[in-house]
Amino acid sequence: MLGSALAATLAAVALGAPPTHPALGTPTDVSTDGGGSGAEAVAAADRVLRVYNNNIENLVLNNSDGSCTRIPGPDHLTSILVDDAGRTGTSGVVAPDILIVQQVRGTGQAEAYADQLSAKFGYPAGTYGAIVAWSDPEPWGGTHKCSSQSLGDLKKKQTNGIIWNKQTLSLATGDISKYWSAGWLKPGTAYANGAGCTLYKPPNSDPDSTDYHKWKRTSAIAARFTIKATGTSVFAATMHLPQENRQNACAGDGDRGIANTGIHLGADATSLLNASTIRVVGIDANRTGIASGTLSGYGMTGYGSKATNGSSKIDYLFVKGGVQPSSIDHTVGGTKSNHLALYGFITY
Repeated sequence: MLGSALAATLAAVALGAPPTHPALGTPTDVSTDGGGSGAEAVAAADRVLRVYNNNIENLVLNNSDGSCTRIPGPDHLTSILVDDAGRTGTSGVVAPDILIVQQVRGTGQAEAYADQLSAKFGYPAGTYGAIVAWSDPEPWGGTHKCSSQSLGDLKKKQTNGIIWNKQTLSLATGDISKYWSAGWLKPGTAYANGAGCTLYKPPNSDPDSTDYHKWKRTSAIAARFTIKATGTSVFAATMHLPQENRQNACAGDGDRGIANTGIHLGADATSLLNASTIRVVGIDANRTGIASGTLSGYGMTGYGSKATNGSSKIDYLFVKGGVQPSSIDHTVGGTKSNHLALYGFITY
């Protein structure tokens, strides 16, 4: 499963749909329905695509005293979902259409999280589906700064995913990209205008046995959805770049990335993006100072300028589409994660 292998998994399929399995290449089956055709679910007066991005940190929260707290999925969802005024926990909070997530443990956690989201809005299990870059990534690393080893171990398995509402969006099997690798600069390697940068995957990733599989947490994946009510195409991608990107922007071999940020899109993802009307990219870039116009070449604008991880802004949401104004700068301050969530409500 290393190198060019792909593990793309579909979770929470519609009731009665055949199961999917991690495999090389594209998933074996994708269910596109889950609770209605979608046309009746989206009135013309409320044609808003509600999108969120958050590094959920395996639903483990690091506290300032060195301890960690395990956050139940429903509590995390309540902490990030907002109404049109940017408030959490109100009757005006509407079921989201897309959740872009980083640092999920794999298919099992993605399935549970998706079903918890369904239950939150009174929908049957399977209403929300999920894709992940790696179905069951191998553990890596140490305690992850948790004084409790058992909680620290929960953060050892990490991949990235996209969760979507099957009431409003459909997804065809061929509209899921292969994963693509982030870039990085190996510690001790000279850096000059991208020199020394390489793709962060074997044989270039961490060579020691402790961190050998750490690269899987930075594997990116994308999908092209269709809004059932209108036929509008929607591209969504999730990315998580290595910590090394903060100091030295790397996107691949000798490549500093788009606008020297370390960001790049895989070939399959780029094809899906070019065929989409609405475009959304959610990134934990592990880098500050990425400008809102960084992805303007793809027609996208960045939303939210507040710090998302302590005093640093390292999480980004880029959108092509008509994004509604936000009284809280598209950044949800009470997020129960080490990272604050970003959101964009897109009219179509």
